[in-house]
Parts: sequence; C-alpha cells; structure tokens
Amino acid sequence: MSNATLPPAGASLPGATLRYVIETLSTRIATQEYATEERLPSERQLAQELGVARNTVREALDQLEARGMIRRRAGSGSFVTYDPEGGSEALSPVAADTGPLHLQVMRGILEPEMVRLAIVNMAPRQIEALSKVLSKMEAVQADATAFVRLEEEFHRLIAEGTGNPLLIACYNLVLDARRQSFRAAMYRRHLTPSRIAIYQRGYNGLFNAIAARDIEEASEFMKLALVEDQRLLLQED
Repeated sequence: MSNATLPPAGASLPGATLRYVIETLSTRIATQEYATEERLPSERQLAQELGVARNTVREALDQLEARGMIRRRAGSGSFVTYDPEGGSEALSPVAADTGPLHLQVMRGILEPEMVRLAIVNMAPRQIEALSKVLSKMEAVQADATAFVRLEEEFHRLIAEGTGNPLLIACYNLVLDARRQSFRAAMYRRHLTPSRIAIYQRGYNGLFNAIAARDIEEASEFMKLALVEDQRLLLQED
C-alpha cells in the first residue's frame, strides 16, 4: 500500500511462496480481518497456518512493514497500522501534492497497461486472491467506505499481479493519492447503494475478463472506469 520501497538494483522478484504469503496477509489487513492496531499472530502460528517456513513469514512481514501496513515492535510482535478509512492526509509527500487531475492522468497511464501485464503474468493463486476480494465487494450494500477500501485492494492485487516491482511501487503512490480528502468527499456524495450495485457488476465483469485472460475486455473496463471517475470529479467542481 503506502510507503512502498523498491528492492535494491539487481534484486530478484519475490518467489511464488513469498508472494502468496504477502498477498494473503495484505488482503486480510486491507479487508479488516486483522483490524487496525491489532497484533498479528506470531510468525510460528502464521507459518503453520499458511504451510510455509518461518523465514518466509518473516520476509513477508518485512515487506508489509516497508509498505506501511504493519509496525513491528521488538519483543511484542507485529501490529496493523493500515488505516482502512484512508485518513484525511496522504502518507506520502508526493501523494499529498497530487491534485485530482494529476491523479487521473497517472491512472490513465498506468491502469490499462497494468491490467494487461497482470493478465499475462498472474498465477492462478493470485487470481483466486482477487476472487476473494471480489466476493467481499459483492457483499457490500451501502457502506461506501468499505466498498472503496475493497476496490483499492482489488486494484492493488492487479498491480502486484504484474510482477513488476517498479510499477507496483508507482501504483502504491496512486493508491495513496486516492485516499485524499477530495476523493473521500466525492464518494460520500456519489457512492449510493444503486451506484455500488453498478460498480459491483462492473468489477465482476473485470474479474471474469482477467480469469479468462481477455486483455481487450479487461482494458476496456479500466478505461470506462476512468471515464466514470472523471465524470464524478467534474461534478464536484
């Protein structure tokens, strides 16, 4: 999420097992299965539950801390710091200086190509993680904050599905900028239950396109979603 860091030059991408642990834990945090300020299970417990080595869990926690999702306290464990409400201020100075138009331009550059790369590179396990977030999105009826939080997680998983650490870091900044107060106000005004239902159908179509490896259909959804967001922003002016 926020405050993502890039691996050192020449570093290899995380292995499939490490990615699985990162995606599983980050999804649980983003969907509030692990609530803000809650202490995570111990490394040993997580390793047993996920069927991986403890050092893999430790590496995943390092990654989540670098993203600003958790804070590790010596002798006490790991605690969730991710704020599902988004807060009124972006965590990154770059995101804080990003205006609505800048955000839309950057999304227009990244998101269509992001979904194309994700379709090419996503493993079945990553598509399954996307499916779980979609199921949570479809269960939301009127809670705009919860829906936006899950929408962000859906997009973040697509970014991670590209396997490109630089693109992931750039999109983490986009997500950070999306949490600014102007977007929160926009969604409170416009994200009605009927609009949530429309978006749910759209995300279901996007997921089906990703699962079917249909690049054209998925890219078209991303473009239409950007147009809709632009329309809502113009209504706020």
